[in-house]
Amino acid sequence: MEGSQQQGTAKRRTSTRAQRSAGPQGTQLFQADELRQQAQHAEPGSSERASVAEPVLEGNSPGIEGQRHTLRAGRQTIGRRGDNDIIVDDVSVSSSHAWILNQQGQHVIMNMLSTNGTFVNDKRVHEATLKHGDRVRLGQAEFTFLTREAGEGRVGPRHWLVGALLAAAILAALYLILS
Repeated sequence: MEGSQQQGTAKRRTSTRAQRSAGPQGTQLFQADELRQQAQHAEPGSSERASVAEPVLEGNSPGIEGQRHTLRAGRQTIGRRGDNDIIVDDVSVSSSHAWILNQQGQHVIMNMLSTNGTFVNDKRVHEATLKHGDRVRLGQAEFTFLTREAGEGRVGPRHWLVGALLAAAILAALYLILS
């Protein structure tokens, strides 16, 4: 009996594919529900690493936890509707909720008259420049803006200054010892 059930399932899958329409170049057309099902079965998020050149929005809320969206140059739309660049399937997110703009390496989030608002670090904003570690909330869907991976140190001016002072102290001590 198991074998006949498997054959029946295989026939149903085949017949569904055979009925699906194709575009002019042979591209298969899918319904929104079919795409959502495939996305749920796919590995959550992308394997993209966060960097200053390609920052990432990483989901924190249930249902989007761990999902990563790499932010590219230009403007990206975020919302519940299927034509957004970043689709957030959450009823508290408006159909066209916000834009993220890459303005000469600075990422700015802009609220697009959403019903439930856009928040950065729990402060409601119309427009805000994002920095590493900022918590971005669209309705009840929360993300973290990342420009580097956890554990990756950031070497800034203070680090160089401390290193230079340490090197100078070592050289001074060696000079005193050898003189």
